[in-house]
Amino acid sequence: MDYDLIVIGSGPGGYVAAIRASQLGLKTAIVEKESLGGICLNWGCIPTKALLKSAQVFEYLNHAADYGIKTSGGEVDFEAVVKRSRGVADGMSKGVQFLMKKNKIDVIIGYGSLKSKGTVAVKLADGSTKDFTATNIILATGGRSRELPNLKQDGKKVIGYRQAMILPQQPKSMVVVGSGAIGIEFAYFYNAIGTKVTVVEYLDNIVPLEDEEISKGLLRILKKQGINIMTGSTVESVDTNGEGCRVNVKTANGNQVLEADIVLSAIGVSTNIEGIGLEENGVKTDKGKVLVDDFYKTNVEGVYAIGDIVKGQALAHVASAEGIICVEKIAGKNPEPLDYNNIPGCTYCSPEVASVGYTEKAAKEAGYEVKVGKFPFSASGKASAAGAKDGFVKVIFDAKYGEFLGAHMLGLNVTEMIAEVVTARKLETTGHDIIKSVHPHPTMSEAVMEAAADAYGEVIHL
Repeated sequence: MDYDLIVIGSGPGGYVAAIRASQLGLKTAIVEKESLGGICLNWGCIPTKALLKSAQVFEYLNHAADYGIKTSGGEVDFEAVVKRSRGVADGMSKGVQFLMKKNKIDVIIGYGSLKSKGTVAVKLADGSTKDFTATNIILATGGRSRELPNLKQDGKKVIGYRQAMILPQQPKSMVVVGSGAIGIEFAYFYNAIGTKVTVVEYLDNIVPLEDEEISKGLLRILKKQGINIMTGSTVESVDTNGEGCRVNVKTANGNQVLEADIVLSAIGVSTNIEGIGLEENGVKTDKGKVLVDDFYKTNVEGVYAIGDIVKGQALAHVASAEGIICVEKIAGKNPEPLDYNNIPGCTYCSPEVASVGYTEKAAKEAGYEVKVGKFPFSASGKASAAGAKDGFVKVIFDAKYGEFLGAHMLGLNVTEMIAEVVTARKLETTGHDIIKSVHPHPTMSEAVMEAAADAYGEVIHL
């Protein structure tokens, strides 16, 4: 065998799995068809945060007077904003190259597929194919922008998230289809820099996986920011024959036609499981996902799968955690299975959204009697000083045992705060433990303690 492990795909699942495998003494190679770091580092999590930061800086400049600063405001250089974002992504990809070298992982550039048990065929850049052998193979091929039959992407007028990051010029108007994290982040970004944005969401609430109170709170704020939001609506068709797009939207009150320069399809992710040798080798799949056990082993000995192509949330941090668990099991360690009910979800619009665990509705449906506490940032000294009083923290506890069932946050920097709750839930912390854990003042994080105190009738600052 050439290797103990070959990983196909170098996204946050694949490259993290490769590094952990190398740490555990496995001779490892990674196969990547494009750029190290996969979608997350090159076309997803990282470059989008760079775009969002530019939008946030622009907003600060335009509201500088609110902070006692005199300025003539800012002007968006869209090309420079995109260039900065690409530079951040390139820097992160180079960082992964360094980590591969540091951990003595062989990088094979080409399109990898499962040829047979223990063999990976790689189509190289020159068109030739070379076989590599390994005792274990991890499939970490990730996902791509999902397409609907009536919303075909042409890459120019009807686009996915990838094109949305590198448009040659800023559109004057845009329709965003889908209000999950990707849709809302792009809607916020483009609206903040001056594009007229309409969001079309099929369900009744935006960010539909979030607690209903968070969804409604964010809806109010985004509408106040100037984003037109149509819930309970579907895009029936898009006519791209003219200069722009004519978008036919079905609503509860009949059909409407929206005109826009660009339509961004943000309706989710499709898995990259075609053409990687699954059928030929009898690897079982169901509804576009590879079937695996709790340690990511497929039904074929020596073949594993992680990330977007398996069960669980299609998130970078989930893929990384799965990769580590998978290789630790391969190396003979005894890892715990991943708790998919303790995975934080984040949306990086402004204000941000972050959550973990049960929503209030899901907790009640699961049979819990709940204690719910809320603390608005309008009552937070740090939020007032920061000029960021929008939003709140909501916490949910089991009334019987005090178990921390879930937390839902809307506000400035809440994506940095949610880890406290993830750790607390992992350690089986109760509501009273949170109340008695002294939080620094003044901070946004005090809102977690205050919300917990509210659940138990002990809140001080409300």
